[in-house]
Amino acid sequence: MTDILAPHGEPTVTAEPETEFQALVRRMLSELGEDPQRNGLIKTPERVEKSLRWLTRGYSLSVRDAIGDAVFEEDHHNMVLVKDIEMYSMCEHHMLPFFGKVHVAYIPNGRIVGLSKLPRVVEIFARRLQVQERLTEQVAQALMEVLQPQGVGVVIEAAHLCMMMRGVEKQNSKTVTSAMKGVFLDDLGTREEFLRLVHPGNG
Repeated sequence: MTDILAPHGEPTVTAEPETEFQALVRRMLSELGEDPQRNGLIKTPERVEKSLRWLTRGYSLSVRDAIGDAVFEEDHHNMVLVKDIEMYSMCEHHMLPFFGKVHVAYIPNGRIVGLSKLPRVVEIFARRLQVQERLTEQVAQALMEVLQPQGVGVVIEAAHLCMMMRGVEKQNSKTVTSAMKGVFLDDLGTREEFLRLVHPGNG
């Protein structure tokens, strides 16, 4: 919005020109049978654009930039686990949200990472149009490449609104995916320890 002076010296506000994105949202509202000019919808295209750009901001983020210099030399070779990382993403098939928890573990190979960086890595890939299976694999692979640990394990548990609000309409279903790299894949004991720590009641 831009302030200019009216003939009598009072500021008036001129609207920013509508973006192509906003024009598409306005057309979508019309196609759905709505009146995009009615009071409650006038600013909806602008809000939708801001919202979707925020929800998909992961495309412009880099794992290496997010981790930065928070990798430290450390002679630690036991499992590091961060549980219950909140995750919100968008299903690429219906552009409806899915959300849940991510559990990330790794076994260092002479290097550790600041604990807050693990949720940041999850956020980079979650804030894109996604499928849960790919999201799980991307988080695991990114940590393998950046940290070069002995192994990485990732488990994601999520509820999908495309299953809850439409289609089969099953509100209580959850989808669980996992990705195992290095010793988490090759060593049964390491994998079982990780899963037992993630779900202690299942042992």
